[in-house]
Order: sequence, then C-alpha cells, then structure tokens
Amino acid sequence: MNELFDEALIARNRERALARNAAGSDFLLELTARELADRLAIVERRFENAVELFGATGLTARAAMATGKIERLQRIETHAGFGEEGQPVAVTNFESVPLEPQSVNLILSPLSLHLTNDTPGMLIQMRRALKPDGLLLAAIPGAGTLSELREVLLAAETEIYGGASPRVVPFADIRDIGSLLQRAGFALPVIDEESFTVRYDHIFALMRDLKAMGMGNPLKGRSRRPVSRRFFLRAAELYAERFSDPDGRIRATFSIVFLSGWAPHESQQKPLKPGSAKMRLADALDPTKRSDQS
Repeated sequence: MNELFDEALIARNRERALARNAAGSDFLLELTARELADRLAIVERRFENAVELFGATGLTARAAMATGKIERLQRIETHAGFGEEGQPVAVTNFESVPLEPQSVNLILSPLSLHLTNDTPGMLIQMRRALKPDGLLLAAIPGAGTLSELREVLLAAETEIYGGASPRVVPFADIRDIGSLLQRAGFALPVIDEESFTVRYDHIFALMRDLKAMGMGNPLKGRSRRPVSRRFFLRAAELYAERFSDPDGRIRATFSIVFLSGWAPHESQQKPLKPGSAKMRLADALDPTKRSDQS
C-alpha cells in the first residue's frame, strides 16, 4: 500500500495545536460534536460502552455524554496530553483501533478518518470492535473542503515556479465514503453531507486557523522546497480576486460527510430478496393503483 500521509507528522501537528490552544480554533470540531450528538440523541436505545476515537479536545465525547444515551465512554488518542485531569485517554497510533473484538456498543469518530492511509482497514477495525448491533457515528471532511485554497495555491505555485506540489490533502467524495462503509461490512448505512462557509479577512487568517486545528500539510509527497514570501502574497491576491465577498472578506468551504452504520445483527431489517415483492414498482407509483389497494 502506498502511504499518502506522514503519520508521525499528523501526530505532531495535532499535539502542537493542543499546546497552542488557540481560542476559537476548534469551531469545526465543535460544530461536528453538536451534529454527532444530535444524531445520537434520536437513536432509541442506550449504549453501555462507547469510545471516542481521536477526538482531540474531547468535545464530541462531552456532547455525546450530555445526550444521556451513554453509560460509559472511553477516549482514545495519540498522546496522553489529550486527556484531562481525572479523565485519562488510552494512547495508540493514528492507524489503529486498540479494542477487543465485539467489546463496545458505540464508536464516535470526529474528523480524523480523512487522514488515515488505510481508511478501509480502519473501518473494518471499527466494525470488528463493535458488538452485534453496535453503532458507528463518524464525520469526515468531504470533497469540496478547502477547494478555494487548493485552487489558489496551485495557481500561484504554477505561475511562480512553473509547477506545483500537493499542499491541501485530498478529500473523498460522499459516494466513495458510502462504498467504503459498505465494504467494511456495516449494515443499514446512512450518509449525508453538509457544507459550511467560513469567512476570513484574508488567506493568512485562514491558514493560521488550519494550523491551530492541527491541519497542516501532512502529505508525504509535499514539497520540501522553501517557498518565497512572493508565493504567499500572490496566493492571497488570487484568493481575494476569485473568492471574496463585496465587503472584501474571503470565503472558505468546509464540506462534512456524516455517516452512521451498524454492526450486523439478526434483528436488523433485511432487504427483500429479488423477485419477492408483491407489487410492481410502476403500480406503487401509480396513485390510481394505490387507491385500488386501499
């Protein structure tokens, strides 16, 4: 398997972001925590043993516990520093799920799966760790995220240096994420996507936020060549020209894919076998035929 991401650099970026603790920089994680908690709140059951995987500040864990749906929750992280006083975290590397098979009822994965080299493998590990009828709730940045930044960095580097290297990580399409979920063996998958626009005074404010989120460039194929101040100034000009509002502020898009899937269990609904339907689709869509059945 060709590795796309530098796992050690991802860990360092996240730890530096934690150490800085820049005010307001966790807005995306906070938004994701609320959305995942809302989805959990409408599930008609309680979960005895839950796990938050790589949730950084623990916002998702706290929001999930506040729903009253969870009895016990464990946090798993890449460094002990992500824990809090009286609430330590289990420590592992970014590409593993250190849980016994069929040992937990709920896994929460906020904004981390997009940085794994073996995302299918991570999903399989999660499904194996879930007890039958256990639930995965995850949020993954999807295609369209930081599309404006990607465009202007590519344009500026091509213009100045005659070529470009990857500076924004690739984000998966919602259909690809759905396929991965099914391939990993999850039942009853549900996937939806929401896009959020965040406005900044200029590109440098956006880049500071990304760094404060631990979202620095972790690509193994990134260029090690130093770039000039001219490069960033030109990128800022292009951003302002292409993606600014009338008040001069620039737009940054974040598209978040929310997904849920269940570990298979015999009690779950099963799709009908081919040929077992009692009504033709055309009849079901015909209002006159439906009235005849009533």
